[in-house]
Amino acid sequence: MQKTITLVALLTLTALHANDTQTFRNYEDTERDSVEELYRLNHTNQTLAFVQAQGEKYTPLNHAKLGMWDVLEKLNGLVDDSDPDLDLPQMVHALQTAESIRADGHPDWLILTGLIHDCGKMLFFFGEPQWAIVGDTFPLGCRFSDKIVYPHLFTTNPDMKNPLYQTECGIYERNCGLRNVHMSWGHDEYLYHVVKKYLPEQAAYIIRYHSFYALHQEGEYMHLLDEYDHKMLPWVKLFNQYDLYSKCPVEPNAQHLAPYYQALILQFLPEILAW
Repeated sequence: MQKTITLVALLTLTALHANDTQTFRNYEDTERDSVEELYRLNHTNQTLAFVQAQGEKYTPLNHAKLGMWDVLEKLNGLVDDSDPDLDLPQMVHALQTAESIRADGHPDWLILTGLIHDCGKMLFFFGEPQWAIVGDTFPLGCRFSDKIVYPHLFTTNPDMKNPLYQTECGIYERNCGLRNVHMSWGHDEYLYHVVKKYLPEQAAYIIRYHSFYALHQEGEYMHLLDEYDHKMLPWVKLFNQYDLYSKCPVEPNAQHLAPYYQALILQFLPEILAW
């Protein structure tokens, strides 16, 4: 029987992993040279104008027509340069996340979310650089939080020259809701537009904001949230435990798991999606 997810379950799971915070997302001691360079490019080039242009380019979803499993197989050839923990292909991370959620008896929609949450990295195959695809996300058009990864690298971002963007709310109203905030462009926002009409609202929200660590891990930007965000945020926090703490060097048997996950995908998504 699938269990009901409650805030108590979320807090319990968070407590169980409280001692792992030094093991994962350790940007100071990472052995991967690609990480800081990726964030240097990300923090320099992710401007409000860039984000708006990328949205206009990609949200019409007219770049490809592919099934979700096809995208997962393509991602088996991609290693995320922003990940300080592991350098495994994205298909491995997808299956590790989904299998961890499945093992705890969560609903099918949450298992599927674990499987596909990074499939917006399909942007890589459209020629986008990784700094415009991966890494933590953050709001544009307002002050950059010093809790964002490598905050000192924002000094070369052109938006730093706009005084309006250096205030707490910037171009936004307090409690305006995240749906009205321009987030840095990447796989989260892109995949959200691909799947939002097919999935439960909780799944769509998780996909859209799962990389917004400054919010769900550090508690920053709370002044931009509305009532709907406060209702949805516990789902992102719950999901984050599986996204982060399922990482390990042991690779799942993709061939063995494929039939189950291919069928799961078709419970919720059409055979072919617009990308």
